[in-house]
Amino acid sequence: MRPFIAILAFSLIPAGVPAQSKPHEARAREIYKELVEINTTDTPAGNVTNAAVAMAARLKAAGFPDADVQVLGPDPRKHNLVARYRGTGARRPLLLLAHLDVVEAKREDWSVDPFTFIEKDGWFYGRGTSDDKAMAAQFVAALIRLKEEGFKPDRDIILALTADEEGGDFNGANWLVTNHRNLVDAEFAINEGGGGTMRGGKYLTNEVQASEKVYQDFRLEVSNSGGHSSLPVKENAIYRLSGALARLAAFEFPVQLNEVTRAYFERSALVQSDPKTAADMKAVSAASPDLDAAARLSAQVPYWNSMMRTTCVATRLQGGHANNALPQLATANVNCRILPGVEPEAVKAKLTEVIADSKVSVSFVNKANPSKPAPLRPDVMAAVESLTKEMFPIVIVVPVMSTGATDSLYFRNAGIPTFGIDGTFGDIDDVRAHGRDERVGVKQFFEGLEFQYRLIKLLAGGAAR
Repeated sequence: MRPFIAILAFSLIPAGVPAQSKPHEARAREIYKELVEINTTDTPAGNVTNAAVAMAARLKAAGFPDADVQVLGPDPRKHNLVARYRGTGARRPLLLLAHLDVVEAKREDWSVDPFTFIEKDGWFYGRGTSDDKAMAAQFVAALIRLKEEGFKPDRDIILALTADEEGGDFNGANWLVTNHRNLVDAEFAINEGGGGTMRGGKYLTNEVQASEKVYQDFRLEVSNSGGHSSLPVKENAIYRLSGALARLAAFEFPVQLNEVTRAYFERSALVQSDPKTAADMKAVSAASPDLDAAARLSAQVPYWNSMMRTTCVATRLQGGHANNALPQLATANVNCRILPGVEPEAVKAKLTEVIADSKVSVSFVNKANPSKPAPLRPDVMAAVESLTKEMFPIVIVVPVMSTGATDSLYFRNAGIPTFGIDGTFGDIDDVRAHGRDERVGVKQFFEGLEFQYRLIKLLAGGAAR
C-alpha cells in the first residue's frame, strides 16, 4: 500500500535508461507481466500461491538452489516466497520485502481488463502494477541479473514476497516473522512506502519511508429503548450520536513531530518555490514547532496536516431499524491514524473526553499493533542519496512518515529496521493504487528497476566473480 504523497514545488527533466533496451529489462517486463496477470486478490478467484510458485520457478531456473527457495504459509491459497541469495556472510543479511496480494478489481469498473497486462501510451496498466507488483518484479529481476553476473555480496540477500498485506495479517509478513524468523532475519530491510514523486512528467523528490502511522478503528455506540415514531422523545440515539460526532469534527489533535517528520519538513523547505511555505516548514521543523506555521501548513495541504498530528475521522454511520420506529441503536466507525509513539489507549481516552457524553460508548475495533519508527541509518541514507544524485541529479532525498500502513511495522517491531525505498517515480496528482485503471509509467518502471539493482549492490557490498 503506497502512502499519500506531499506536494512539493521542484522539477527535473527525468533521466534513465531507455525502456527494454537490454536483455535484463525485457526479462523484467516478462516477470512483471506474469505477476500482474495472476489474480492475487482475496477473493475466490484469487490465489497468491500461484504467484509465489511462478517466481520460485524463475529463481530456480536462474540457478538458485532448491533449498534456498521456499514457498510456504498456513493457507494453501496464500503462500509466501522466501529466497536467499548467498553471500560471504561477512555482514548480517539484507531483506527485500514486497507483497504479492492486491485489492479487488472489477472489470466493469475499469476501462481495461485489470488482470491483463497492457502497455499503452507510455504506461503499464493492470491491478497491482503500482501496489506492489512493480517492486516484486524489480527485486526478482535484479537478483537474477546479479546471479548471472556472478555477484558475490558481503551479506546474504533475502527476498520475501508475501501474502495478506492488503487483506489481512495472518498468512503473510506477520506470520513469517513470528513463525519463521530464521528465514527472514536481517540487519535491515527494504520495502514499499517510499519512492519518487513527479508532477506533469517533472521529477520532484525521492522519499525514504522510515516510519508510519498506526491504523486504528473505534466504534461509537448509543443505545436506548426506542419506541413508536409517532411519539418522539428528546432522547434519540441518532441525535445523541450526531452530537458526539459534531464535537469530534471540531476537535484537532496537537502537533507532534518526530525525527522523520522533522527531517521531512526541514528538507522540503529547501525546494519550495513559495518563500512563505518554505518559512513555515522551517518553523515547524524547529525543536519547538511554531503552531501558527503548523496551522497554515495544515490548512494548505491535508497530507502536511496528517504528517504533524494524529487524525481521527468518522467513516461509517448506521442507525435505526425501521422507518416508523425510534432508533434503538446508532453506531459510527471512527478511523484514526495514530502517530508513532502515541498509545492507542491514549487516543481512546481523548475521544471519550472530546465526545463528553457517558451515553456514547467508545470501543476498539481490533486493537492495533503500534509500529516503531526505524532510525535513519547513515549507510542506508548515504546509499539512497548517492544513487539518487547519480540517476536523478537534482532530486532531493526526503525522509517521510507514511500516513497509510505497510507490512514494515511487523519487521520494525521485531527489531529489523525497515525502510520504504523505491526508485519508481509516480505522479502526485494521479495516484491510482487501489483504484480504477491502476498504472505505472513504462520509463519509470525501468528506471526503478535500475535503481533497485544498483541499490542492492550498494547495500550488499561485494563484487562480481
